[in-house]
Amino acid sequence: MTIHVEGLVAIAVFYLLILFVGIWAAWKNKHTGEAEGTDRSETIMVGGRDIGLFVGGFTMTATWVGGGYINGTAENVYLPDYGLAWAQAPFGYALSLVVGGDFFFAKPMRSRGYVTMLDPFQQLYGKRMGGLLFIPALMGEIFWSAAILSALGATLSVIVDINIKMSVVISALIAIFYTLVGGLYSVAYTDVVQLFCIFVGLWISVPFALTNPAVSDIMVTAVKHVYQSPWRGSVDKSDTWVWIDNFCLLMLGGIPWQVYFQRVLSASSATYAQVLSFIAAFGCLIMAVPSVLIGAIGASTDWNQTTYGAIPPKEKEEADMILPIVLQHLCPPFVSFFGLGAVSAAVMSSADSSILSASSMFARNIYQLAFRQSASDREIVWVMRVTIFVFGGLATLMALVTGTVYGLWYLSSDLVYVIIFPQLLSVLFVKGTNTYGSVAAYFFGMVLRVGGGEPYLHLPPFIYYPGWTTEQRKDHITGQMEDVVVQKFPFKTVSMLASFLGNVAFSYLAKYLFESGKLSHKYDFLDAVVSKHSGEIMDKTTLVTRGNNIALSEMAPVKPRLSVTLAAAFTRRDTLPTDTVDEEEEESSPDSSHHDEE
Repeated sequence: MTIHVEGLVAIAVFYLLILFVGIWAAWKNKHTGEAEGTDRSETIMVGGRDIGLFVGGFTMTATWVGGGYINGTAENVYLPDYGLAWAQAPFGYALSLVVGGDFFFAKPMRSRGYVTMLDPFQQLYGKRMGGLLFIPALMGEIFWSAAILSALGATLSVIVDINIKMSVVISALIAIFYTLVGGLYSVAYTDVVQLFCIFVGLWISVPFALTNPAVSDIMVTAVKHVYQSPWRGSVDKSDTWVWIDNFCLLMLGGIPWQVYFQRVLSASSATYAQVLSFIAAFGCLIMAVPSVLIGAIGASTDWNQTTYGAIPPKEKEEADMILPIVLQHLCPPFVSFFGLGAVSAAVMSSADSSILSASSMFARNIYQLAFRQSASDREIVWVMRVTIFVFGGLATLMALVTGTVYGLWYLSSDLVYVIIFPQLLSVLFVKGTNTYGSVAAYFFGMVLRVGGGEPYLHLPPFIYYPGWTTEQRKDHITGQMEDVVVQKFPFKTVSMLASFLGNVAFSYLAKYLFESGKLSHKYDFLDAVVSKHSGEIMDKTTLVTRGNNIALSEMAPVKPRLSVTLAAAFTRRDTLPTDTVDEEEEESSPDSSHHDEE
C-alpha cells in the first residue's frame, strides 16, 4: 500500500489547526458565566447563551453542512438516474432552517429558556415520556455520527491510501477531545474554521477540475447525453410522491434535532435565534454550490482520459465517493490534498456536534431531571464528560464494524421525523395534549414507519402501502442482486400526520373520559389529566412560572430549596415579576424558617 506523504501532511495540518482552535476556545471561555452565576453544565450545553452573530451563523450552518451534505449532494448530481432534480438536501435543509427558525420553533423554544429539545416534553408529558422520546433522538445523533465517520474513512482511503480504521479512529479522537474540553464553545469555534476550510478547499478545486481536458462543457452535459444521461436529472411521474415524501422529510424532519436546537438555545435572545436560522439557511445554499458543480463535473468526464481508468465510478459502485475521486484525478496533487483536508474538516464539524447533543440530552433529561434531581452542577459536568466519551466511542465502533450504518441512520432519521416532529408541534402549539396522546402518537408513528420496511437493513415491510412494487437491486454488502419491495406511497409523511392526529385525538379522548367521570380518577395512572391539577401534585417541583404552572407530576418530591433550582432550569429569571423572584429567593434562602425547622 502506497502512502501519499503530501496528503498525510495536509490532513495533519488541518487536524492540528482544528484541535488548536478547539482547545483555545475552551481556554478562552473557561470562566464564562461565573460572574452571572450560570451553571458550568449549562455553559457546556448552550455556551452561556451568549453566542454572537458571526460564530453563531457559522456553527448553525455547520449543523447540516458536513461530510454527508457535501458528499451526498455531489453523489446525487452525478448519478445518472437522479441528477440535480434529486439533490434535495440543499433546498430541503435550507427550508428546514427557515421554517424551524424564522416562522415557528426557534422563538418559543428560546424565549421559554429551555436547555435541550426534550425539556418541553418532560415539562408537559413527564419524565417517562421524555425518556421514550430520548431513544429516537439518541439513535439519530449516534447513527449520524457513525455514518459520517464511516464516509470519512472511505474518502481518506481513496486519496491518501491509508488504513480506513486508523483514519476513523484518529478523526473521532480529535473531535471527542476538544468537545470534552470545551463543550459548545469548542464546537462552535471549530465550526468557523471547518466551514472556511470547506468553502475555500472546494472552490479552489472547482476551476482546476472544470478546465481538465477530460471534462466536457457542463452546460452541454446538463441537457444532452454525452457520457451518461444529463446531470440536470428528472423526476418520473411514478416517483412524484416519493420525491415529495423525501423533501418533506428533509424540510420538516430536519427541525426536531438537538444538534439544531443546541444552537437555537445558545443564542442571546429569541430574535437572535431567528436571525441565526435565516443566516444558516442562506449558508446551506451557498455551501452546496461547489458540491453541485463537482457532481456535474463527474458526470461530464471521459474517465478513460484520466488516471482513474476507463470504467466510470458509477460502474465500480463508487458513486458515493465522486467528490474525492474528482479531487484526486482531475486536480493537481496540491489542490486535491487541500480539498481532502476540507472534506475531513466537514466530517468533524458534524461528528462533534452530534456527540455533544446526545450527551447533553442524557445528562440533563435522563440523569438529572429523571433520576438525580439533587445532582450538583459538578456531577452533571462529569456525567456529560463520560457520555461524550461513551457516545463518541460508540459511534466510532459502529463506523468500524457495522456494514449497515447508513441503513440504521436512514431508519432513525425517519423515526425522528414521524415521532418527534409531530410531538414537538403538539407540545408547543396545540393546547390540551397530554401523556396519553403522546404515548399513542409514539407507537402510531413507529409502527406505521417500521411497517413500511427498510431495504437497506433488509427489513421487510409488513404494511404494503398503495402503489408498492418490487425492483431488482444490488445488495450493498454481498453485491448480489435481490428483489426489494419499494414503497411509492408517501408513507413517511402519512405516518407523521397520523402520529400528530393520534396525539390530539387520544389526548382529548382521555381528557373527556376522566373529566366526565366515565373513567374513574384512580385509573389516571400517568397523572396526565385529573391528578396533574390536584393540589398535592402542584406542591411538587414545577418547571415553569407560577402564572402558568405545569407540574412534572412524575417527579419525586424534592426539598423546597431545590424547587427553585429546577424551576430556573426552565425559566428565565429576568422575565419573572419582581415579587415572584423575591418570594422564590426568600423560600430558598438558607436562613428561611423552613430551613431552620429542618
